[in-house]
Amino acid sequence: MEKDEILKQLNPEQASAAGTVNGPVLVLAGAGTGKTRVITFRIAYMLACGIPPQMILGMTFTNKAAREMRERLAQLVQPQIARKVTLGTFHSFCIKILRRDIAKLGYLPSFTIADESDQQGVLKQAAGQLGCNYEGFPLGEVQSMIGRWKNKLFFPEDARRHADTTFEATAAQLYEEYQTLLEMQNSLDFDDMLLLVYRLFTEHPDVLERYRETYQYLLIDEYQDTNAAQFTIVKLLTGDRCNLCVVGDDDQSIYSWRGADISNILGFPDHFPGAKVVKLEQNYRSTTSILNAANVVIGSNANRHEKQLWSNLGDGEPVKIVTTENGESEAEFIGSMITQMKNDKPELRYQDFAILYRSNHLSRQLEQTLRRQQIPYRLVGGQEFFKRREIKDAVAYLKLLVNPCDDQSLLRILGTPPRGLAQKAVDSLKTGRRAKHKPMFELLAEEEFQKELTPKAAAAAREFAEVYAKYKERFAEPGALAWKITEFLKEIGYLDGLQRIYKDLKDAMKRRENVDEFITAITQYEERQAEPPTLEAYLENLALLEESDKVEEETGTVDAVTLMTVHASKGLEFPVVFVVAMERNIFPHERALEEGSVEEELRLFYVAITRARKYLYLLRAKERMQRGITRATLPSPFLHLLTDEVAERTTPEELLRPASEDEVRQAFANIFKILKSDQ
Repeated sequence: MEKDEILKQLNPEQASAAGTVNGPVLVLAGAGTGKTRVITFRIAYMLACGIPPQMILGMTFTNKAAREMRERLAQLVQPQIARKVTLGTFHSFCIKILRRDIAKLGYLPSFTIADESDQQGVLKQAAGQLGCNYEGFPLGEVQSMIGRWKNKLFFPEDARRHADTTFEATAAQLYEEYQTLLEMQNSLDFDDMLLLVYRLFTEHPDVLERYRETYQYLLIDEYQDTNAAQFTIVKLLTGDRCNLCVVGDDDQSIYSWRGADISNILGFPDHFPGAKVVKLEQNYRSTTSILNAANVVIGSNANRHEKQLWSNLGDGEPVKIVTTENGESEAEFIGSMITQMKNDKPELRYQDFAILYRSNHLSRQLEQTLRRQQIPYRLVGGQEFFKRREIKDAVAYLKLLVNPCDDQSLLRILGTPPRGLAQKAVDSLKTGRRAKHKPMFELLAEEEFQKELTPKAAAAAREFAEVYAKYKERFAEPGALAWKITEFLKEIGYLDGLQRIYKDLKDAMKRRENVDEFITAITQYEERQAEPPTLEAYLENLALLEESDKVEEETGTVDAVTLMTVHASKGLEFPVVFVVAMERNIFPHERALEEGSVEEELRLFYVAITRARKYLYLLRAKERMQRGITRATLPSPFLHLLTDEVAERTTPEELLRPASEDEVRQAFANIFKILKSDQ
């Protein structure tokens, strides 16, 4: 496709953003304004200008977004060319760098990625070695603090220097010991992926120069969500060329608690002098009524780039602010309204409805009511499949195959199922680890160590090590992952041992079904790959599975109402949206009110509003049960921003019409169905 033909398919502002190839460009893409379209058309335009695809690097925050970009790009250019463009998440890009060059930092390229529970285990080990009583010490808070330090590019010595309190000083000591233990185990936590790339670039300028020459054109999606580490890596990569295009919306910056720094997007013109700023304000998602409400709300924030969303989709239905008596009647109204709208508008399906809330605990009443009214729903953000104990155990077995230095994985599985290696053997491994500076798995396989064990335990240790040696060789060849993993988990005794781990037969069978489903997921992963994958590649893919990718899996294609937090809804859209509990101390959250900082809460409310395409209901209850006590509530101060010009205040009685005879008969049929199932 010719250059001019590409730009003709965009509106004037989108064309301006896509057609500016050189120099720094900030694209302020309001909600629903087609940012993914701009990014993919911009890449297509660059390719049409003769820029080699290998020189283009696009980074975003979710696998879903990267996949969508690649699919759309393949529709604009030849698929084989689209495949040569590097598109992925920040973390997947950083892992690619580290797999190639991490040896320069003293690690092995076969490093594994510690998940949250692995990190907790290493932190407990660090506390034990420092003589810190972690039973009474808030290690969860220390873990969060270490993550914040790493996002700010603080190494342990920096953390010690910036520690202002005794707690921070202790946390800095723990950080240093924790990092030493991770390195000994050839393991990285999630934040290390960025921190170590920064270290690699600054300590080895030749490596940085190689990547600068490779990737001469950068595109960053969701730029408002970048933290200090991501900003610095981008700044280092762009160098003097500064061919950088960032796309984002400061009005949707809602992740400061994860380390996102809104100043990155607000200060872009200062960080990159001469930057071109393009505003995308035409919304292709929502009606004018919904956008008017969104503009009024976000316009109350002072610290933002000025923009005004507009639409050609017509005024549509006014935004409704609905006051109910209590939380129970709020849920009853939503269920009745969904049923009424489906009856009145046959084109609507259950999957067109979403119920959003500020905090997860608000879902309980909604779930009970929807079940009672026989309305199918899906709850996004329940227990994640890959966080189930039996799945984490299976993954630990596999991680040890890739990285024999991974002590945390070994400690997790050595007695799962019981194999005669009692606590005494584990204590000996820990002692040997400190004395000999060898990985525990290496010690376990040594004859000298096995002589210290009982004959039964020594035999178990030998068999364990032999099975690992056998399958390490088998997994050296890529492909047939699901089959090899099944055989390995059988031979190592895990699959048949589930009955010994979970004494209840039904529980054990359920866990076995989950492990079988895990293997099915591996089969599906293999089928999606262009080349036979390695075990290392699969574990890497699993570690990089983002929250939003999990949300995509949970929402799926099932016809059901979606229940989710506002945070989880970002990037999604629904014809009908209900936002519940619009009350002071709930939305905005009481913590934000106490701290006198509600700007991010206001941005979160803006995100909630802009998820709706046609119908938006904002609900508040006059009283609500909290912590077992029913209390009177005050309306959210955010509702005061919505004047009568942009929202209609109403009650359930005014919106719900009397049920028809058919609807009454159906309701009774549902009741009898429930009663029959309970008998």
